[in-house]
Amino acid sequence: MVDFSVCIEMVYDDDPFHDRIGRAADAGAGAIEFWDWREKDLGALRAAADDADILIAGCTAGGVLTDLGATDETVETIRESIATASELDCPTLIVTTGPDQDGASRETQHENIVEILGRVAKEAEDADVTLVVEPLNTAVDHPGYYLTDTAEGVDIVREVDSPSVKLLYDVYHQQVTEGNVIETITENIDHIGHIHIADVPGRHEPGTGEINYENLLAAIDDAGYDGYVGCEFTPTVDPDKALAATFELD
Repeated sequence: MVDFSVCIEMVYDDDPFHDRIGRAADAGAGAIEFWDWREKDLGALRAAADDADILIAGCTAGGVLTDLGATDETVETIRESIATASELDCPTLIVTTGPDQDGASRETQHENIVEILGRVAKEAEDADVTLVVEPLNTAVDHPGYYLTDTAEGVDIVREVDSPSVKLLYDVYHQQVTEGNVIETITENIDHIGHIHIADVPGRHEPGTGEINYENLLAAIDDAGYDGYVGCEFTPTVDPDKALAATFELD
């Protein structure tokens, strides 16, 4: 069985932030994740997680890895995030690349992403934190974003060559971008450190769209994946019911 985490930014977006943690625990989740830690009261967040006896699976690292003029700044931003994740006992930092930069070739931007991740990889290893690089779709949600396809994401991971730098495979984004999600996941499972799920279209809970999540989750489990599967969707029904239905698919 896979281990589910709940993105409390999306699933419980109508609740006061720290109340969302207890709701996720009561719904049966073993872990939660959120976005920018800089916007949060980390002491209160950690206390709420401890009270709910739930783990913090991930948050975002920040920085723009495609900006050639901000390389050193982005390195420091990620280093700060690694230290914060370590303090929170949070094993995963989500890394988005930033937009495709006008006037810079894709090759140069790719090299800059690899350079930045290579400079922070040892610190992530020492902190027992995994940086997961996330492709996003540009057709619906993130026009202008740099990294869209799994193949380039895996190339980045391979080039950095660190056990603490992996891919975040978001099933929703990759179904929109390229499809063929089961084969892509299973062929690249050794490079995947985190998975996000939502259905297509609409980015709602599994079962509302075109993806056969029962087959998909079985394939992830059969492939030997041992990371978290993050529920990052906007529910069409009561969030607790949406999560319960999702958990029953595995």
